[in-house]
Amino acid sequence: MGAHPVSRILSIARTSAGLSLAQRLPYPIESTEAAPAIAKAWPEVDALVVFLAVGATVRLIAPHLRSKEDDPAVIAVDEAGSTVVVLVGGHHGGNTLANEIASVLGATPVITTATDRRGLPALDVVPGFVTEGDYRSVAGRMLEGERPRLENPLAWPVPHSENFGEGPSLVIVTDEAPAPDGACLLRPPSLVAGLGCSSDATAEEVEEALSVSLERAHLSRHSLAMIATIEKRANHDALGALGLPVTAYEAGRLAAVPVPSPSQAVADAVGTPSVSEAAALLASAGGALVLPKQVFPKVTVAIARRAPRGHLAVVGIGPGAAEERTMRAAAAVRHAQAVVGFSGYLDLVQDLTTPAQELHPSPIGAEVDRAVKAVALAQEGYRVALVCSGDAGVYALATLVFEHLDNTGADVEVEVVPGVTAALSGAARLGAPLGHDHVAISLSDLLTPWPLIARRIELAAEGDFVITFYNPRSAGRASQLGEAMGIIASSRPASTPVGTIRNIARQDERVVVTSLGEFDPESVDMLTTVIVGSSLTRNYHGHLYTPRGYRL
Repeated sequence: MGAHPVSRILSIARTSAGLSLAQRLPYPIESTEAAPAIAKAWPEVDALVVFLAVGATVRLIAPHLRSKEDDPAVIAVDEAGSTVVVLVGGHHGGNTLANEIASVLGATPVITTATDRRGLPALDVVPGFVTEGDYRSVAGRMLEGERPRLENPLAWPVPHSENFGEGPSLVIVTDEAPAPDGACLLRPPSLVAGLGCSSDATAEEVEEALSVSLERAHLSRHSLAMIATIEKRANHDALGALGLPVTAYEAGRLAAVPVPSPSQAVADAVGTPSVSEAAALLASAGGALVLPKQVFPKVTVAIARRAPRGHLAVVGIGPGAAEERTMRAAAAVRHAQAVVGFSGYLDLVQDLTTPAQELHPSPIGAEVDRAVKAVALAQEGYRVALVCSGDAGVYALATLVFEHLDNTGADVEVEVVPGVTAALSGAARLGAPLGHDHVAISLSDLLTPWPLIARRIELAAEGDFVITFYNPRSAGRASQLGEAMGIIASSRPASTPVGTIRNIARQDERVVVTSLGEFDPESVDMLTTVIVGSSLTRNYHGHLYTPRGYRL
């Protein structure tokens, strides 16, 4: 049992009304009779989105229901697109998926799982762990107000530690097996298996060797996070069949690792006295062997335990609407243990978050605090999503994170997840004004002196670039936008097209097409993106476009 990602999703819609709703979602669609489609898809998908009434959907899925652990999540969407009901698998991605669908369709999500309704984290889907043991009874006592004891000998970070106390129920963070009866076990991804094998080793032989080794060490398979091996075995089919990430090292790197069980025969054969032990130690990044080399006819296995290593994803969520987000951005937020961001941006991704995640909102203007907080959480071992609007690397927090890491020397794994920046989403609303060379300039002089900004505008205007203005005007900076337009007007005619887009992709979005001569700076605020055309930009029935010069 665990918080596995929902990745294989199928929509089933038979009627034209259901099909039109399904086409607004980014999932494959089966537009045939629902009963055979459900029967065929049931063992193959993580979730089904069925565009039928709840009663009809219940009758259709009833013959296929087996267990909470094995059944896919099932979401019923009424054909008016007003409600999104989680029928099965709420804690296996169904609740999050329903919120996401409801956000796209403008519908109401109907979620009935007790922990979610009470705002409590569900023990069977604690982010970053696989859950085993008697989690149902422990969760039931939590719903009655008990704060169970938490034993965490591995010091692996657990979200919402404030929910634990001195109650009689027990939650144990462990990779060891077995464990006490009646306890809820949280299995962290703490183990690395080093594997060496002959070229003709089969998947069955590798699987058997790994299983026996874990059993000998009294370790849980659920805590096995990756396989490590020598480079020449990186693409071995038997290792790939294990279903885990495979990390491979050159023989020279392996040979430099001190190990307890070196072999001259192995050194003569592959250029390093150890594969399994050395690979396990390298992949554990400073960890220690918990099982030395185990020798089987065609396989060697060693297991190391690694310390928690955090991960920081700086995530661009686009302009705000769910349909404007990338799938990668949505996944980064869904799979995070902690989500950090401006409170307004966290509101925009509330369809992706659950009570099992820690949310760290902060006010506008606290950009440095957000970056520092996100890095600190990642250093503690958390999987963190730092949420930014637009693109994470365009006037957002990715650069601030790297600057902080550069200044402090903090060792954190960072991933930048791109989003649709305001220039692109705004341009799409206008037509295609960025079809030729263009620049983006922020008019905020809080961090950049105004004379430098003005010089950049002057050069961009002289170079005949299309210009996108970010942060164009605020209550405390009322004059800069007018000055910027004046600079541009010295190089371009009054007829130059100008477009403004306020609250891109949100309910009160407003798009205005005007000209440089008629532009009113007072119509613009910090929620507006301004795009000024070049000498090539044209206005075609309210759509702006900048041709590149193709012959038609």
